Amino acid sequence: MRVIIISTDRLLFKVGSKTQKRLIRLGDKFENLTVIVFAKRLFNYQMVKLTPTTTIVPTNSSFVFNYIWDAIRLGKSIASVDLVTTQDPFETGFVGRAIARFHRAKLELQIHTDFLSPDFIRRSFLNRVRVVISRWLLPQADHIRVVSERIKKSLLAKGWPLKAEIEVRPVDVDLEDLKQAPITVDLHQKYPQFKKIILMVSRLEPEKQINLAIKSLAGLMIKSRNIGLVIVGAGSEERNLVNLVSGLKLSNYVKFEGWQESIATYYKTADLFLVTSRYEGYGLTIIEAKACGLPIVSTDVGVAREAGAIIVDEKPEVIADKISSLIS
Repeated sequence: MRVIIISTDRLLFKVGSKTQKRLIRLGDKFENLTVIVFAKRLFNYQMVKLTPTTTIVPTNSSFVFNYIWDAIRLGKSIASVDLVTTQDPFETGFVGRAIARFHRAKLELQIHTDFLSPDFIRRSFLNRVRVVISRWLLPQADHIRVVSERIKKSLLAKGWPLKAEIEVRPVDVDLEDLKQAPITVDLHQKYPQFKKIILMVSRLEPEKQINLAIKSLAGLMIKSRNIGLVIVGAGSEERNLVNLVSGLKLSNYVKFEGWQESIATYYKTADLFLVTSRYEGYGLTIIEAKACGLPIVSTDVGVAREAGAIIVDEKPEVIADKISSLIS
């Protein structure tokens, strides 16, 4: 089978990244696999022949607004396509539909985020437009892939006239590499002042609600002063979060580690994993934390419930009480 994937994930170009490794495993299943990635020309990405059957092609667009048209042009230039699959039922879905119609190929729309969550819709005008696009595109799909039962249920509840079956297919994760990875830095040795360490691995973006975790830690301080919160990640909220930590006088208890390419050592030397997101499509970090044996406290998002996480309401006092009961 000859397949085109439409993606926005530029980590595909990063040698050795988890994303690229997943693509290599996927590419082995097909006669030919081409991945078209939305990317600006100034990023200077080049076409990559990842394996004899797998190729990554950047759109190299002059502006963001050109992503769609450049991707469609590239897709139409590829010969003999059997299936077009897209990363989402939004912008990449629109591109995938156009290419599939041109080649008379099957169209698969993938859903990796809980886009029907009220929080997703409220986040921006663009997200509201995306929901409208998805309502138009999904009934035209020949196959729909979602990454969790939660997304499938929310989609079915809408009652849209879908002709395709909805397949729940979780993200392909190679947990063996994670389990076998050596411990390079022991968090308890790095931060000996902490008896217990809470770990978060997340983009520092509004929907992740890291501020909720920090406020929860403030509540925990009432019961114990030897608990630390280690946050691995980067994003637009970093400065606001640092200011919040300072304002709550928690600078000695919250440690920002920045983004780390290798995070196995964090999972393996922490005492508890915390997720405070408003919404998740899947929740890869939850699966990784579980594989490393960490107890998980999470808001009711993604695969948290399916993975056996302890589910909590989005209230600092509730989160603090639950964490206290687990690590005291």
